[in-house]
Formats: sequence, structure tokens, C-alpha cells
Amino acid sequence: MGDFNLALVIVAIVVCILVFIFNVYLLVNYQHPDDANQAYFPKFVVVLGLSIAAISILMLPADVANRQACRHAIYNGSCNLTLPMKDLWLAVYIFDAVLVFFVIPFAMFYYEGDQDKTVGKRIKSALLWVITTAIVCGLVLGILYGLIGKVDFTVRHLSSGTISFPSSWDFSSNQQCIGGNGAKQCSAYTASVSSEKTWTMRTTFPEYVVALATIVGSVLFAIFGGVGIACLPLGLIFSFIRRPKAVITRSQYIKEATELGKKAKELKKAADALHQEERSGSKGRKWRKNVKAVEKELFQLEEDVKLLEEIYPQGEKAETSWAFTVLGYLLKLVLGVLGLIVSVAWVAHIIIYMLVNPPLHPFLNEVFIKLDDLWGLLGTAAFAFFCFYLLLAVIAGAMMLGLRLVFITIHPMKWGATLMNSFLFNVALILLCSISVIQFCSTAFGYYAQATAAQEIFGHTLQSLRGIRFLYKYNVFQIAFVILAGLTFIYYAAFGWRRKKPSGRFQLSS
Repeated sequence: MGDFNLALVIVAIVVCILVFIFNVYLLVNYQHPDDANQAYFPKFVVVLGLSIAAISILMLPADVANRQACRHAIYNGSCNLTLPMKDLWLAVYIFDAVLVFFVIPFAMFYYEGDQDKTVGKRIKSALLWVITTAIVCGLVLGILYGLIGKVDFTVRHLSSGTISFPSSWDFSSNQQCIGGNGAKQCSAYTASVSSEKTWTMRTTFPEYVVALATIVGSVLFAIFGGVGIACLPLGLIFSFIRRPKAVITRSQYIKEATELGKKAKELKKAADALHQEERSGSKGRKWRKNVKAVEKELFQLEEDVKLLEEIYPQGEKAETSWAFTVLGYLLKLVLGVLGLIVSVAWVAHIIIYMLVNPPLHPFLNEVFIKLDDLWGLLGTAAFAFFCFYLLLAVIAGAMMLGLRLVFITIHPMKWGATLMNSFLFNVALILLCSISVIQFCSTAFGYYAQATAAQEIFGHTLQSLRGIRFLYKYNVFQIAFVILAGLTFIYYAAFGWRRKKPSGRFQLSS
């Protein structure tokens, strides 16, 4: 058994190394050419943040495997080499909170600082913002922890008398008590409701920080996850439905390219005007509104150009390029159908296992257990896949709402054209939501992940924390998740099949 536990430690180390290498690959291929060979500190933060997010998702399956390592242990010393999961959970999520609220904002302030200033002045300006944020967050956390940083557990006090051991034991489905001298000792069955009491204890400060970060992430998770669980697969399917059916003629291409060229000139003129306003120091509300409008139109222009290149491939390998375009849309259809099955399974599991009390059926919990019976890590791998899929749904939902709502700044992730501030924004979003994804998965798969360190932190402590436990008691986040998923399904059923119309002429607000 000790050898198995040592193997688990080795696997964890290897996975962490592979995750780091993969995130470096993503950074290199997604970064904008303007950021090549510079902005090294933001790049380090991006790789570190993505690695922490991925490792935190993988830690829940590792927690389950860690628990199973001692399932057949005969003596206590056989499990000395298991991973200290509770300490690892707290360390990862405290580090997660520090990255989200301090390190990433500092990197963004530094990156977006005035390029005309010296490095020292940019660091000083970024530090002032971060220190101010740290003081405010520290005061809020300290006051909240001092006032309501406690957990309230409902317990029932049981007591009974003692009797001598009987000469024979007579137990059955109808007789579950010890009988002796005409007395029945069944205190667990006869305890009154008045024996229930509330047991209060103060939680540790790290657990409290994780809990509050989870609440913030849960709000975003309920919104983005509920929308993304539907738009992730349906977006792929309807992308196939709206796909270009054939290449256009050269005359059509020239006409469309001319229109896009006119729009590009309008955007360049608007961007130059905004740059002049910035230099003059008139950066008011109207200026910020116009900057967002230019960013949105620029993103739309890039999408239109990409679509035009798809329907009129050029060069010596134009036919090959069109063939790959067709295959790409077919792949989207396949992935969309598979994703739709997973999304429906997720929503059904939430309704069957989480919203109904008592649960109607373990559903996916039982599926994972049966897969483990077939092969030791098969159920754990499926478990990890469902957790990762939920995180992908959150990212998809954030991107969809970011393109449609005015209160969110658009930070698109594009292959070979992603600036570091967009990278940092999306990494912060992923890190913040990853905490809630883990908490949600540990609750949704509580039967499969029982007796794990994650369930102790995110199940018992978090759901008993004073002031916020009612959000979990009445399934507020789960209900919001299901409602938003249903509304998004309806939206795509009504409007998803329509082909996107080209945007009109662009004008700045006066």
C-alpha cells in the first residue's frame, strides 16, 4: 500500500510539470506580436495563474485517489505517504486569492501604465493601487472574521443507560434495540427534537478567506456557468449550422473587402481622435464610452475579416484551405453534440441529486463508482473530465456575456493576437471561478467524493459558516445556475440558427 501512495505522489509531481509546460505553450502561441520579448513579469503571472487553476481542478480527483489509497489499509503506518490534501487545499486557494486580488491587479496596472513614464514610476503607481486594495481588503476581512467568522453546526445530544451484556443477541429489521430485563435501550431512536442544539466554533482564518473567495466566485459561477453550460455546446452546433456553404466569387470578395476597408479607415480615424483626447488629458466618461465602442467594433471587424478569408481562400493551396475549413466545422458539430450530452447530464444531475431533498438518485456518482470498478482510475478520469468541462463552460459563458453586456470589458483570447492585459483579466476570472467549480463539484459529487479533505473544507465548514450558510442551505446558486441554463437553451433555440448580419457604419457618441 505504501508503494501505491508513493506512486500517487510521483504522478502528482509529473502532472504539475506537464501543466506548467502546456501553459507556457499556450502563452507563446496566444501572445500578441507586440508583446514578444517583453512584458516578462505579466507573462510569468499568466503561466503561474493558469497552472494554479489547472492544478486546483486536478486536485479534487487527486483527493479522491488519495482517499482510495488507504481504503484497504490494515495499520495506520501504511498511509504515512499519502498527500496532506487539506494543507494543500488551503495553500493553493490562499495563493489563488493572493493572485486574484493583488498580484494580477499589480501586473495589469503596471502593463497598462503610461509608456512614457519610467519603469520606477510605473511600479510606484501600480504599488499604490495594490497597497490601497490590500488595506481595504485586509480591513474588511479582519472585521468580518472578528464579527462573524464562526461556523454553526446543528447537533443532537444522545444519552442512554447501561445494561449487562445479554447471553444472546436478538436483532432483526423489526427489533433494532438491545433488550434486557424488560428494558429497551434505543436512545438514538427515542431522542426528542428538543435535544437538538447549535454547536458554535470559530473557523481558521485561511478557511474563512477561502470561504469568502468562494462566495465571490459562486456569484460569477452561477451566472457564467449557467449560461456557458448551454452556449458551449450549442454555440459549436449552431456555428456548424451557420457555416458558409460554398466559396464566393472574386467580384463578391472585392465588394466585401472594400466595405471592410472603409470601416477600417473609420475605426483608425476614431482611434486617432481618441488618442489625441488622451494626450490632451480629457479622459472623461464619454471618452471611456467611446474607447469601449472602438474596441467592440474592432473585434467585430476582425471577426468579419476572418469570415471573409474563410469563404474566399487565396493562395496556391486555396482548395486545401477550404477543405480544412469544412473539416473544422464538422469537428465543431461532433464536439458540440458530445458537449450537449455532457451539459444535459450536468443539468439533470443538479436537479436529481442537488435540488431534490433527499436526492432521487446518485446518478453520476454511481457512474463514476462503476467506472472505478472496471478500472481503478477510469472513474477518477471521468470525474476530472466533468470538473474541467464545468470550468470550460464558465469561460464560454464569460466570453458570451462579455460580447453582449455593457458592464463587462471585452478581453478576447485570440490565437497569436492576445495582449497581456487580456491574458491577465481572463486568468483572474478563471482563478476566481475555479474555487467555486471545485466547491460545486465536491457538493454535486458528494457521494463519490465523500470523506475527502475537499468535502471537509467546502462541504461542512463552508456550508455551516455564519452569515452565508443559508445561500447553500436553500441552493441559491444551483437554482440560479439551472434557470440561466434553461433561458440560454431557449435563447439558442429561438435565435441561434440565424446567420449574423454585418454591422453597420460606425460612429462615436457626441
